[in-house]
Amino acid sequence: MRLDDKVALITGAGSGIGRESALAFAAAGAAVVAADVREEAARETVAAVEAAGGRASAVRADVARAEDCQAMVAHAEATYGRLDVLFNNAGIMDGRDDDAVSTEEDVWDLTMAINAKGVFLGCKYGIPALRRAGGGSIINTASFVALVGAATPQIAYTASKGAVLALTRELAVVHAREGIRVNALCPGPLRTELLMKFLDTEAKKQRRLVHVPMGRFGEAREMAQAALYLASDASSYVTGTEFVVDGGITAAYVTPE
Repeated sequence: MRLDDKVALITGAGSGIGRESALAFAAAGAAVVAADVREEAARETVAAVEAAGGRASAVRADVARAEDCQAMVAHAEATYGRLDVLFNNAGIMDGRDDDAVSTEEDVWDLTMAINAKGVFLGCKYGIPALRRAGGGSIINTASFVALVGAATPQIAYTASKGAVLALTRELAVVHAREGIRVNALCPGPLRTELLMKFLDTEAKKQRRLVHVPMGRFGEAREMAQAALYLASDASSYVTGTEFVVDGGITAAYVTPE
């Protein structure tokens, strides 16, 4: 799976799936734009890519702000001349997120602004750049919780990822004849800082793991390999999918303890 002569923009590139994907995409030959609301974290990702012999640049972007999304796409085209891959990966999982009764409205609004609106804005400004490049691939990070109910309540996060799936399907249909593929990556539970902060007790971790047939959390690098497939021409006939990489959790029926 190669990305030679491709330019890839990855949001949320400062850590987790985003950072591992930046490393994987660059190793496959892409020039990478690492976008993150934490500019220093994005720069650290760039340093890691360059240390491995790859090409990358950093840009600060709050994906909930239209001007930031427009600017990150402009940065990609100005720096590398084109945009071929857009990985809308940035997202949050607020520790205050709970069930519908307990979750405050500001938690809902913030989660939707970043996880759902951020994908919309990335596509709003990214799709014209992909058109200028003659087509390309969009990958939107959703989640297995968009497909099944979560054992640990996180209503805003779950709803936001459901929105990502619906948006992905529609964009895939609308833009298929333009050579623009759009797929949703649906990770299972991962050993990332984002999830481990949410599953902050051993009991919470085990309540999630009891549903995973593989019996372990996934790793960000495993998601990066899935994203690399979706970004590359190896997936040239793949669009509109819920690309599930979840250790079997959505296939299983396990009675909660």
